[in-house]
Amino acid sequence: MSLSTHVLDTARGVPAAGVAIELRHASEVVTAATTDADGRARLLDETAAGEYELVFAVGDYFGERAFLDRVPVRFAIADPDAHYHVPLLVSPWSYSTYRGS
Repeated sequence: MSLSTHVLDTARGVPAAGVAIELRHASEVVTAATTDADGRARLLDETAAGEYELVFAVGDYFGERAFLDRVPVRFAIADPDAHYHVPLLVSPWSYSTYRGS
């Protein structure tokens, strides 16, 4: 049904506003978005089954590339009728992700 994300800055304890994101499918950029003031981005209203990759430009967001620059998150959409939410919890030195609701 749809795909969204939410980026949280764990170093500062705030939503990560202004993070540039690319969504790739079959090695091609499907869409690009930037997180809003709440750190959220809606990427697709309709999805097809298959393998996808979200690429988060966290180095640009933090203003440094001392460790992380781009964070790729690869995942599969098995049910195109379901909603997929892929949050990213990130600091300049680490990240974590999961399938949200």
